[in-house]
Amino acid sequence: MPTIQVSVVTPDGKVYDGDVDMVSVRTIEGELGILPKHIPLVAPLTVGAVRLKKGSTVEKVAVSGGFVEVRPDQVTILAEAAELPTGIDVDRAREAKERAQKRIDSARADEIDFKRAELALKRATNRLNVAGK
Repeated sequence: MPTIQVSVVTPDGKVYDGDVDMVSVRTIEGELGILPKHIPLVAPLTVGAVRLKKGSTVEKVAVSGGFVEVRPDQVTILAEAAELPTGIDVDRAREAKERAQKRIDSARADEIDFKRAELALKRATNRLNVAGK
C-alpha cells in the first residue's frame, strides 16, 4: 500500500516526521482525510488532534492552529504549537483547563477575555484528549 510522508513543524522545530497511510486534520472548514496522491491544497487548521494512521496503529499529535500543506506525496503541517502524547504534561494541562474554565465563568461581560479563555480551554482539552486523559 502506498504511503505519504508527513512532517509536523513548529517554530521550535520538527515534532513528527514519517511515512503514514493516512492523515486526518481538523481545518476551519471541518475534518480532512488525506491519502497518498491527494490533490494539492493549503488549509488553515483549528485546535485539534492530527491523526496519523499507519497499518493498524494511530498516532496523535495535539496541534494548536496553523496550516496544512498537501502535495500528492507529502503533507506538511506548520503548527503554532504541537505535542506528541508523550510530551504532554497532563497535570499542567489540567491546571490550564481549570484556569481557563474559571476565566470563562468570570469573563462573560468582557468578550475579549472570554474568547481568550475559550481558546485556552480548547487547547488544554485537546492536549488532555491526545494524552488519553
